[in-house]
Amino acid sequence: MKPPVKMLRIFVEETDLWHTQPLYEAIVRRLRQAGMAGATVQQGIMGFGSHGKMHQKRLFGISDDKPVIITVVDNEEKLRAIIPEIRGMVKEGMMLLLDVELIERHPNHGAVE
Repeated sequence: MKPPVKMLRIFVEETDLWHTQPLYEAIVRRLRQAGMAGATVQQGIMGFGSHGKMHQKRLFGISDDKPVIITVVDNEEKLRAIIPEIRGMVKEGMMLLLDVELIERHPNHGAVE
């Protein structure tokens, strides 16, 4: 039987900063330090948040502040332990903790303990 896992999804904007570095980069570095199984950052093509402002590519492919999604999959205990720290880093944005089913884990990817 596979261990139960959760997925943490963190929604921020591309230009959000944590001190002098991009917020998404600071979050991923912290997740790595905390020993998470892995994290992936994805850039949104288009979206909007609670403020209602549209984010999308504009003329000549130049974009305004695009949405960025950080996805982390690990066991619930590890994720819940890091959430307060990440919550303190995300000033505007959204975080979701979702139930997921691990179908397959390849040996070269992080271990979900």
